[in-house]
Amino acid sequence: MSIPKENLSLKKFNTFGIDVAAREIIYLRELNQLDKISNLKDCLIIGGGSNILLTKDIDKQVIINKTKGICTVNEDEFHIELAVASGEDWHKFVMYCIQKGYGGIENMSLIPGSVGAAPMQNIGAYGREIKDVLTYVNAVNLNTKKIERFTNKACEFGYRDSIFKKSAKGKYFIADIGIRLTKKDHQINTSYGDIENWLYLNQIKTPTIQDVSNAVIAIRKNKLPNPAELGNSGSFFKNPVISASHYKNLLLKFPEIKSYPVNDEEVKVPAGWLIESLGWKGKRVGNTGAHNKQALVLVNYGNAMGYEVQQLSEDIKKSVWETYQIKLETEVNII
Repeated sequence: MSIPKENLSLKKFNTFGIDVAAREIIYLRELNQLDKISNLKDCLIIGGGSNILLTKDIDKQVIINKTKGICTVNEDEFHIELAVASGEDWHKFVMYCIQKGYGGIENMSLIPGSVGAAPMQNIGAYGREIKDVLTYVNAVNLNTKKIERFTNKACEFGYRDSIFKKSAKGKYFIADIGIRLTKKDHQINTSYGDIENWLYLNQIKTPTIQDVSNAVIAIRKNKLPNPAELGNSGSFFKNPVISASHYKNLLLKFPEIKSYPVNDEEVKVPAGWLIESLGWKGKRVGNTGAHNKQALVLVNYGNAMGYEVQQLSEDIKKSVWETYQIKLETEVNII
């Protein structure tokens, strides 16, 4: 028997716009509400819904994180440390900081999702990652309902990875995070070609954090579809890291293959290039497909079911493996 969908649809709570139902929806505005939930570990917690693909109805309580709050923890002449509630919108928080003149996260403008998801997957863009500015994560242990603090080191950050996607996965609810930003003498990062080109075209020789943010927003809007207009979850796959020897062998067969050095022994290959090279870019399969401007982004053209998007992702992974012997990993959490 299917779950009734009246007022229980999760369509507006996931950026893919997948219409599945929950058994019950709880709007979390205060942390003490968690004390009243008997089995937190059996709940699905959703923040901005920008990094999930829902493939079926959720026969459990779904907690929608609506917690808010930004406050100062420490401050001196050069730096400020802010405590930010996990339910805050990430991009709005970035805009808040830029308006205040706080630098360090401007390169991560327009990344969708909530603040709580940022450390979970170590979000990053254009040369900056959350690990570069994060001081701590306060997380509620779902078993004990007690708050535990994770230092930056304890978060075990990696490329789009953290302890919250590994040994601590499903065991914690991120309550708030600490972010340390600069108040002056900002370290402006314009090393990516797209940013440099935008600054050049706009005749900006000495960019501010606002300029960098404007550049990133313009670039992302040009490359990535707006989830409000076309359901998607941003980059669906991680950029794979392969051995240098594997890359050299591929280079002999595919001299046009793109790469970025990681270290002396490893090379990062753009997943978007791999997918596009196999003809997936702009290809539509039923109600879903790979976006026509960015092959890394899988989209919902309307009324797609989660399993359709999942099947497309599996077909793409299979073709990449068969051609390049490279295993693509999903960046999106499939539920």
